[in-house]
Parts: sequence; C-alpha cells; structure tokens
Amino acid sequence: MREKVEAALSKIRSTLRGADVVLIDVSDGIVTVEIVSPFCVSGVPKDIAFEIIEEQLKELVPEVKEVVAI
Repeated sequence: MREKVEAALSKIRSTLRGADVVLIDVSDGIVTVEIVSPFCVSGVPKDIAFEIIEEQLKELVPEVKEVVAI
C-alpha cells in the first residue's frame, strides 16, 4: 500500500502549488504525512492543503482510512 500512497502523493503535489508533502508512515490504513511548507504558492493555508491531501488520498487509494499530519 505504501507504493500506492507514494504514487498518489506524486499526483497530489502538483495541485498544492508549492507545498511539499513527505510521507512519514503507512500502517493499517492510517497514513502519516508532513506538510513541509506552511503555505502553497497561491497562499493556501497548511490546514486547507491538508484537507486537499486527505480527500485526494482517500479517493486515489481507497484502502486509506485516515490521514494524519504531523
């Protein structure tokens, strides 16, 4: 499942326009990520970027039950 999440994050990064997301862990359907930059280039706050990541990850990888940001 880690490979699927990595592939999905590669697609998602382009929608974040400047923020980077680092995959920290995948365990039992729970994905832990870190958003490296506080804002996307377009000024989108980190919490909104997280919502985008969570929604798209769950859509692209149905096995994802939860996404946690650290």
